[in-house]
Amino acid sequence: MPTPIPQRHLSLKGWSLLLMLALIWGGSFTANHAALAQMPVATVVAFRVAGAALVLWAYTGLARLPVPKTWAFARSAVILGVFNNVVPFSLIVWGQTHIASGLAGILNASTALFSVLVAAAFFPDERLGPRRLLGVIMGLAGVAVVIGPDALQHFDLTSLGQLAILGAGLSYAGAAAFGRQALRGIRPEVGAAAMLTASALIMVPTALVTGGVPPLPQGQTLIALLYLALIASALAYRLFYTILQEAGAGNLGLVTLLITPFAILFGAVLFHETLPSHAFGGLALLMFGLVVLDGRPLDWLTARFSA
Repeated sequence: MPTPIPQRHLSLKGWSLLLMLALIWGGSFTANHAALAQMPVATVVAFRVAGAALVLWAYTGLARLPVPKTWAFARSAVILGVFNNVVPFSLIVWGQTHIASGLAGILNASTALFSVLVAAAFFPDERLGPRRLLGVIMGLAGVAVVIGPDALQHFDLTSLGQLAILGAGLSYAGAAAFGRQALRGIRPEVGAAAMLTASALIMVPTALVTGGVPPLPQGQTLIALLYLALIASALAYRLFYTILQEAGAGNLGLVTLLITPFAILFGAVLFHETLPSHAFGGLALLMFGLVVLDGRPLDWLTARFSA
């Protein structure tokens, strides 16, 4: 009888890195909001991926990190560039032209649910047991509450914007599962640099064709674009792939649940955004889904009260 493959769990270090990544990516929704005041969607995405690629290649060169020179690595970079950058970044930024950044942050939490389902389908050490299945169901219920019944009764651009964020979450989940295998043994900085380069080769021409040469960014737009490129991409992907190799694709997807409170807070403080009450009801279901998915808080409470 084969030995069961142990289930992967997040260590204290993994949780710390997840919280740091959540803080950074929570701010990206606010930065998107600011950048869209002056720049079109494709230009925002192009600036983000191209700027981050330049920074990471500079680091890779200075640190003299080994870069694989194989077609397999190049192919993986293109696939990840499309499904971890081009598709989700474009969908999220476009979606934010129709919905608040805080609401986008809540819906982006669907990535955690999709990641658990996709990882369970492909990796035996991230299997979907009864508890994790319950967490996914609760999370999906939370997403339904966030969207609300009006989205089904009156389908409009706001509804489409919400669906765009969900589409981004599904794209992220597939990319995380693919990246776990494709980038095994490759330094995180190198994998991220190659992925972002592939994204830039797609998005820069797209931005120029669809929006022309953009004006020089100024003020908060410039700050937002620099944040998206340097912090939310170059630094964030260094953390992203470190967590992916240590904790697995399903656990990494939980970062989107942690992003949500930061996205709501930044949107409310910086742009005075307000969200409907049902959005917070859905958020509560999503956050409780995180507790059920991880399991350890429930185990701690059980042990505490049974002692």
